[in-house]
Amino acid sequence: MTFFLFLFACIAAGSTGMIFKPGHWYTTLKKPAFTPPDWAFPLSWSLIYLLLAWAGYRLTQQPGSATLLALWALQITLNTLWSPLFFGAHRLRSAMTVLLALWLVVAAMIALALPLDSLSALLLLPYLLWLSLACALNFSILCHNRS
Repeated sequence: MTFFLFLFACIAAGSTGMIFKPGHWYTTLKKPAFTPPDWAFPLSWSLIYLLLAWAGYRLTQQPGSATLLALWALQITLNTLWSPLFFGAHRLRSAMTVLLALWLVVAAMIALALPLDSLSALLLLPYLLWLSLACALNFSILCHNRS
């Protein structure tokens, strides 16, 4: 049951991507050559959210994981904010700030989870890698599409 609570939180966060879709505005932006194809985003996020829910569930089973669980809650909150800022409000700089904070929180989670539950730390690595790509993409779009 606990796993499904984490999964529900991930689905709720992911739903902002369904509500605030890229749309015409996004297609008109100058994007870097390393921009993944459109089909890669839902596929990647589906996998990341499953791994994130699994990591969150595993962390609830570990004594001394209160800080990690607080960070889990913080990262899902930041995750939820990005799509409305970027796609909804077209606030590239604010979205970049949220994304950098999110990257730092997930990196901290990995570092803190490693000695407590190495599998949870490993489950978070694809998330951090995707966030790294997202940061580079967001930054490039910000630099090449100043309004």
